Amino acid sequence: MGWWRIDTDALADSRFVVSALAETTATMMALERRTAAHPAERAWLTDQLPRYRAYMAAEPLTAQLVRAALGRLWIADFLTPPPDGRPFGEELEAVRATPDAVVRTNLRAASGLPDALIRARGLGPRMAELLEWLWAEAVRPDWERRRRVAEADILVRTRQLSLGGWAAALSGMRPGMAWLGEGRLRINLQQRPPRELSGEAGLVFVPVTPGHGWVAWRGAHRHALVYPCEGQLTQPGAGSAAPQALVGLLGPVRARVLVLLESPKSTTQLVALTGLSLGAVAGQLKVLLAAGLILRRRTGRTVLYSRVAAGDVLVSAATGSA
Repeated sequence: MGWWRIDTDALADSRFVVSALAETTATMMALERRTAAHPAERAWLTDQLPRYRAYMAAEPLTAQLVRAALGRLWIADFLTPPPDGRPFGEELEAVRATPDAVVRTNLRAASGLPDALIRARGLGPRMAELLEWLWAEAVRPDWERRRRVAEADILVRTRQLSLGGWAAALSGMRPGMAWLGEGRLRINLQQRPPRELSGEAGLVFVPVTPGHGWVAWRGAHRHALVYPCEGQLTQPGAGSAAPQALVGLLGPVRARVLVLLESPKSTTQLVALTGLSLGAVAGQLKVLLAAGLILRRRTGRTVLYSRVAAGDVLVSAATGSA
């Protein structure tokens, strides 16, 4: 199995970041592999695939480059530089600037090198051009929602970390991943040599909304674990339907928030799920608190809201009358 040994200093310096480039790369993987993690993403794929296929049909060398880079067990390293949260264009430069010789070496390690790519030039810029197109066409129009979802996921993970330690925060973050104790993090089930992360190793955790993840590193000082966000958060409008009787009583926005609070959620999570502004969500929570339908409690640095019995009864009664 593949695992990393992470010493105390490296673990203490690790952090979560949101990366537009990682989000765009995960989006490319979803389109190329035609995979969807939930019904909303299937609808998105149906809408986006024709344009993606048309682009690839017009750029057959790029299509071969993508297929070779996305190996069955390993992704070509040049495609996945460890994110650091900089703007999309700045992070993309690492892909664009990759020398052709390095790209070809990475492709051989990932899945093999097609004949058409043996003497091709400008492979890094070619991949960067595709990612720029995907960012403009498929990601940037929806980036604010995606960014809110990623930020909400980070809040969930940091809460798990404060309550249950690294085992709770990291186990299950991606398939095969688990905290094994004694500084050992299993990153996948592949037979790979272990890596030692110590001191200023630069470990970051990066949530993305498509159902794809990977590990990445550059030398000994930059490591990243990219992982899919919590399932419910990634679905636009998930859990947002409110019974009409409840909408008539409370109004559509307040009813929607009350329904979502079946399980504890933070303001940031509610913003991600509803698409409302932070101020709008805070206003609805204030009214629901004053009405005695929800409660507010602090867990570490996080404030969570959830329904109380009166709120449960109200939602249940409205659902029964719908």
